[in-house]
Amino acid sequence: MEINKRPVFGTREWAKHNLNFMDGCQHDCKYCYAKASAIQNGKRTAENWTDPEIRQHIIEKQIGKNKREGTTMFPTQHDLHPDNVIEAIMVLDNLICKGKNDVLIVSKPHVPVIWEICKHFKNFQDKILFRFTIGSADDLTLRFWEPNAPGFEERLVSLMIAYMMGYNTSVSCEPMLDDNIQAVVDEVSPYITDAIWLGKANFLLDRLKKNNQFDEETKIVAMKLLRWQNDDNNIIKLYEQYKDNPLIKWKESIKKIVGLEIPTEDGLDM
Repeated sequence: MEINKRPVFGTREWAKHNLNFMDGCQHDCKYCYAKASAIQNGKRTAENWTDPEIRQHIIEKQIGKNKREGTTMFPTQHDLHPDNVIEAIMVLDNLICKGKNDVLIVSKPHVPVIWEICKHFKNFQDKILFRFTIGSADDLTLRFWEPNAPGFEERLVSLMIAYMMGYNTSVSCEPMLDDNIQAVVDEVSPYITDAIWLGKANFLLDRLKKNNQFDEETKIVAMKLLRWQNDDNNIIKLYEQYKDNPLIKWKESIKKIVGLEIPTEDGLDM
């Protein structure tokens, strides 16, 4: 048996564990990796993905109530929504109040959801880091790629609420959805206590095909985005622009282009 070092990427760049309580997601983002995986594995279809089902056993068995080593990312395969905020708080109660776990809450945020979470866990602020996904400051771009998710203003207000209520805050610009990510960085920076992560659109065409989102218009827009992101000179210019900004962190998709060290973890070859 040989121990190999494998590069850390995806959710493993942020957390050691993950926890989800739904199958499907109302936001229906065109590039969604969770949707592509669920379709490939026969768990959901492109048609029923936006009609999510609660995993009752996650709540009833109080999964997550025990202390875990390292941070738990919540959720990773769906999003938080006004329709599931009650269940989300129940799961977070197990993770935070009972299990005393450190939790990274990741979302394309709805203001009512973030407000309720912030109120409910005001005595556990040190256990929570919010990371809001904002891949563009342009609402037309967001609506194209993430048709049922909140617009830019609502995501920014959600960030401001969490920040002003004393929580640790961060933003994920992965995937970057246009060539003007500076607009996002400029707007969110005053409300960040942790970091702004920049990353490319990974496996975009493959996921669009699996998600039944490969119509001609989407193909054209996707190819335009990929032409910009696949030009190493553009990524190097972006890196040069922000390399001295202490708020900016780089996902693996950018690190490997600009020559930054990519963390590794042990993997076993049998």
